Amino acid sequence: MELQALKRELAAFGEHNDATHTARSERMLNITPDTGEFLSVTIRSTGARRVLEIGTSNGYSTLWLAEAAAVLDGHVTTLEFSAAKWQLAQDTFARSGLAARITAVHADAGAWMAAAEADAFDLVFLDADRSRYLDWWPALRRVLRPGGLLVVDNAISHAAQMGSFEQVLRADVDFTCALVPVGKGELLAVRAG
Repeated sequence: MELQALKRELAAFGEHNDATHTARSERMLNITPDTGEFLSVTIRSTGARRVLEIGTSNGYSTLWLAEAAAVLDGHVTTLEFSAAKWQLAQDTFARSGLAARITAVHADAGAWMAAAEADAFDLVFLDADRSRYLDWWPALRRVLRPGGLLVVDNAISHAAQMGSFEQVLRADVDFTCALVPVGKGELLAVRAG
């Protein structure tokens, strides 16, 4: 299947699924298409070849990341805690033509990052359980290379839930932050080089 058609199919599936399920664990909670475009342009403009995504869901956002990384001969590692969503994503990647550019990991993000190599990623896209972000911060900070970029989804739509995490980011002297009103709001934090 052509990649753009697959992305449209996944977006429609996510919208329909989320309209019929109320439990967070059963919802896809996909990014918006303009957020996908934003991520694609960001990866290409920064030359981010090593991308980490936290929160795979059905793989919709991963396709945007991997498509952009492929242009740079890059790779995306994506972490998903839910076994059901991880399996959906595996099916998505198999159909996408981008499977060679994606490593999909079924794991707890905090534990995985704690064991990961320091400075391993050029860009980290964070779109997962917001209640875990503060606990993950030391590991997130460690895996992002100097000069790397952290992009956090839902910074406007869930500003109250993101408040404490955003304060920590903005208080860290090694990070420069900006809030971008794309999609549900993207909080960008670049680590000093």
